[in-house]
Amino acid sequence: MEFAGIGYSEEQIQLLDIASEFCREKSPIAKVRALLESESGFDATVWQEIVELGWTAIAVPESHGGVGLSLAEVVPVVEQMGRNLLASPFVPSIIAQQALLVAGSTEQQAEWLPRLAAGEVAALALGESNGDWDLGNIAASATRADGALKLSGTKHFVLWADSAEVIVVSALLDGKPALLLLDKSVIPAGALRREIIVDETKRSFALNLDGISVPETALLDPAKAGAALAQIELAANLLQAAEMCGGSQAVIDYTLDYLRTRKQFGKLIGEYQALKHPMVDAYVGYEKARTHLYSAAHSFSDQGRGEVAVRMAKAAADGAYSYAADRAIQFHGGFGFTHDCDAGLHRRAAIFHASQYGDAAWHRKKLADLLLA
Repeated sequence: MEFAGIGYSEEQIQLLDIASEFCREKSPIAKVRALLESESGFDATVWQEIVELGWTAIAVPESHGGVGLSLAEVVPVVEQMGRNLLASPFVPSIIAQQALLVAGSTEQQAEWLPRLAAGEVAALALGESNGDWDLGNIAASATRADGALKLSGTKHFVLWADSAEVIVVSALLDGKPALLLLDKSVIPAGALRREIIVDETKRSFALNLDGISVPETALLDPAKAGAALAQIELAANLLQAAEMCGGSQAVIDYTLDYLRTRKQFGKLIGEYQALKHPMVDAYVGYEKARTHLYSAAHSFSDQGRGEVAVRMAKAAADGAYSYAADRAIQFHGGFGFTHDCDAGLHRRAAIFHASQYGDAAWHRKKLADLLLA
């Protein structure tokens, strides 16, 4: 399979420059740590500024109040968010837009796309207790009763659910995968339960669907549910790869600063080959992962080739981020294993990203099936 050469579009370059400065200014590490203890987990003022910059509208068509670009232009923004551990419900909201674009009815798109472009938050309820990364392996169900759809089951890892105006839920309907739009107004008190996850910069919830009913109009096109789930998976992995590449760059920079200032036996520890060589390996891994990332962004909409590129990008980013964060913790010595070391925040983020939508080994297995079939 041949891949076209890649480059940066003018829009990507502009967004990368703006996002780099914005995220660095709005998400210093002290603020990241302060938000760990907050209720919402993100700064509502910063979220509003993100909305005003037009980032929530990047991949929404102009006909629905958006900018009319694509996920390729979202990538540099998310990369810088990952680099600065900027907490927000940005990524799930963008992915929900993709689900609506693929399977939403004309009425659903007209109602929700302008609202999401204008900054209303969306969440994704796709995870099951079985932990399967195959989004089609669904345990939750929807049954028709009295002109409505009655839901049952429990969804896990519903990020930022408490801040969402709408949640995209997967369920089995008539024995087949279906997607529904769950308005926050129908979620009863107690249905959301906060989950403790390894990455404390995010807020995750379990959603109990038992007893919740939604109108038939909440159902996305059943004939397009499979295509929508496939789009969700690829979009999520593309944006996760972007976050992980940004995080890899940050943790490498953080470690190099330490190696250039910490002295041992009268020498800067960065002068020792045992530390130099792994940092070179970390940087090479990061550069490879970032190349895969922008190749995937470039090829995302190309059938077949886009899926291969995205899976390569996620696998490369997983390996690069994990390795760089591991070396950072190791090279900081005893301090590296404490909660006060910033490298730990990145290692936790790397672990969580690997746990969602497939780790490197899983994507390599998928790639083998795609390339060797």
